[in-house]
Amino acid sequence: MKKRVLVAMSGGVDSSMTAAILQKTGFEVEGVTMKLTAGVCCDIGSAHAVCDHLGIIHHIIDAQAEFSQNIIEDFIAEYKRGRTPNPCITCNDLVKFPLLLHFARSRGFDFLSTGHYARIERDGAGSRYLLKKGIDEQKDQSYFLYRLSKEQMQQVMFPLGGMLKTDVRAQARELNLPAAERPESQEICFVPDNDYRSFLKEHAPDTVRPGDLVLSDGTKVGTHDGIAFFTVGQRRHLGVAAGERLYVIKIDPDTTRVVLGRLSELQTRELIVSHARFLSIKALTTVMNVSVKIRYRSPAVPATIEATDSETVKVKFLQPVRGACPGQAAVFYNGDTVLGGGIIV
Repeated sequence: MKKRVLVAMSGGVDSSMTAAILQKTGFEVEGVTMKLTAGVCCDIGSAHAVCDHLGIIHHIIDAQAEFSQNIIEDFIAEYKRGRTPNPCITCNDLVKFPLLLHFARSRGFDFLSTGHYARIERDGAGSRYLLKKGIDEQKDQSYFLYRLSKEQMQQVMFPLGGMLKTDVRAQARELNLPAAERPESQEICFVPDNDYRSFLKEHAPDTVRPGDLVLSDGTKVGTHDGIAFFTVGQRRHLGVAAGERLYVIKIDPDTTRVVLGRLSELQTRELIVSHARFLSIKALTTVMNVSVKIRYRSPAVPATIEATDSETVKVKFLQPVRGACPGQAAVFYNGDTVLGGGIIV
């Protein structure tokens, strides 16, 4: 009997090719699309067209209530606190994988598959499942998946993890998939044109709370409309004319001050990471040499990690790094294997 796989379909080329590859491999495949917000997330019509093209059933899950409560409300709250959230990580953890796996299990599917560029492999020396980087360095999405549980990894498949994006699109063209020429999806699916500032002004007008722009020595150099419209490391659209390039080096929600400084003031050698989770080890019991990514697009850099309690980790970099932003994730790697990660405090 064929194994049954439920494929999460966004309407894009990656999830479309995931379904096509699994169908060609011999699985019994059905697609599912999650409706998360009104019209600006997954393209249900495109996903349905791909399923029709492949001759497979297409399901729709209405997850708007869960998405609004767990993702959009948290997104707004984090910016109000002067932090910069990563909604894709939170969504994978609290909405997408839990709901999709529940749907798959309730209907007798053996596996859930998505179009993420990452790999799940069995540990050759034991029964553990390991989360690894996708082989396409430009598309690797393991950073967004560090919160997967060991139980979830037993039922999740990432067929694109061993492929290059160029090959994925080329194969989609060969199969005449309706999504073959669809452009890359935007960074934040529920924010039109990736303009998060306009989104906050529309959906959370109380984020407009004027405050001062100050230098690191306390000198006032201007005013702003709200701390929610700034992120640590930002250097554009500061509204300050200065004789040197300035960056946001700190955001203080208590005083509504945004602190500006030189690039050198943005660098750090240490981080504190909260809500830490580990995948390939049971617990962090000793100082470990790792590499750490502090943003999706930033390179992994050498560091040591040490637990300060069960959910808090101190990260010490071998060389100073810049742009460490509270609210973003720090993800720990051993080579191409994800050890775990947490949220930068």
